[in-house]
Amino acid sequence: MTGSARRPASPPSHSDARPLPRRSMAVCALIGAALMAAVDEIVFHQILNWHHFYDRSTPAVGLLADGLLHTAELLGLVVGFVLYADLRRRGTLSPAHARAGLFLGLGGFQLFDGIVDHKVLRLHQIRYGVDLLPYDLAWNVAGLVLLGIGAVLAVRAGRAPLSAEPAR
Repeated sequence: MTGSARRPASPPSHSDARPLPRRSMAVCALIGAALMAAVDEIVFHQILNWHHFYDRSTPAVGLLADGLLHTAELLGLVVGFVLYADLRRRGTLSPAHARAGLFLGLGGFQLFDGIVDHKVLRLHQIRYGVDLLPYDLAWNVAGLVLLGIGAVLAVRAGRAPLSAEPAR
């Protein structure tokens, strides 16, 4: 190849990069959901041994279900942080929207787990052999609080002028 070799395209200039609020929020919501799944799986499935992700079969199936949940949460964290790093590298991260997304993901996972997994699908309960009402209330109220924090942060981020985090 003589003189016609192509040079790789130069990366976009960060001086004209605009923040991507929706992407910043979505990426951090993924990180938040994966993080809450990790907390649930580590604390309630492993340390306290209160339940498995799927408790309607044998303990071996419950353990397999926990392993699949753990795989999904790790994939969510890896993909989320790769996308987050890309936003930062491009100078398009909107920190305020990212914070909102993190809390929306945390609360969204918690509430989905409490309502859909626990009550609708009945994959598992928080604990067994106890009155579930206080546990269900604490679980779901915690999810609502996290979602509420995320919603307040999202409204504030939407009202503030957009500013991207400078690339480093």
